[in-house]
Amino acid sequence: MSPNSTVPTPLIATEGQDPRYADVDIWPVASVLDALVESQMSAIAAVRAATPELERAVGSALPRLLAGGRLFYVGAGTSGRIGMQDGVELLPTFGWEPGRLVLLLAGGHDAVYQAAEGAEDREDVARADILAHNPGPDDVVLGIAASGSTPYTCAALAAARAAGSLTIGIACNRGGRLLDVAEQGIAVVTGPEVISGSTRLKAGTAQKATLNLISTTLMIRMGHAYRGQMVDMRVVNAKLRDRACRMVRNLTGSTEQKAQQALAATGFNVKRAVMICSGIPADQIEALLAAHGGNLRSVLGQDDSTPATP
Repeated sequence: MSPNSTVPTPLIATEGQDPRYADVDIWPVASVLDALVESQMSAIAAVRAATPELERAVGSALPRLLAGGRLFYVGAGTSGRIGMQDGVELLPTFGWEPGRLVLLLAGGHDAVYQAAEGAEDREDVARADILAHNPGPDDVVLGIAASGSTPYTCAALAAARAAGSLTIGIACNRGGRLLDVAEQGIAVVTGPEVISGSTRLKAGTAQKATLNLISTTLMIRMGHAYRGQMVDMRVVNAKLRDRACRMVRNLTGSTEQKAQQALAATGFNVKRAVMICSGIPADQIEALLAAHGGNLRSVLGQDDSTPATP
């Protein structure tokens, strides 16, 4: 080999081509759709195979968040936007505090709507972006990259880990740098796409599902859900006011009038309205929630250390 020759970079799986789809551009529409559906199903199967790693991640993140830590999402391009979507939805769905959510996307706000050329390669910017938020030991940082090698995401996680934060890397390839720099790496291996390299397809689905599983399980374990209901949801419109009333009625057996009165008295807070309809005096609500870590089941004396397995 010549001294000036270079060794080609090994092709990662998500950038590969599946020969089955070489002629997909001339297939009938029904066949194209069927192939895409099949790939989406395989993405979910890959997520399920990673559930032991997801369980470990949740177990490590939970005590930090219960101690008041923040949840960070870091990524570039499609992966970063998927992370932002998952994080933003925690606010209305589970009442997560805006001050405890940090969303970092390579290229900043403008990259939400269009590609930010070269932004994902800026490791210096990544370090500055995350260190500006002073990550600490109680914080949990989720880094998402389909390739597992995005410089921005890798550099941000490395900086957060050095600051003592729990760092969790999620990638759709094994052996990527992200899985090494993160304290905990989760490989959700999806392989080549129907359209080669278009990781907005099954890799994107796998990343969304993975984040959904992690964040939702964390919210459940932190007491933001009770009996399968979003008891900390933010009630911001008429549809949600109706939903809140149904939730209070279903959870307490109260009349619509009583549920509406309880909701009005608590600023349409479902959790607190349930407590009122369960006979708890309004002046005791905050102290009880504080004593029980905001867990409604525990407040109502229904805590069970050995819940039935569904």
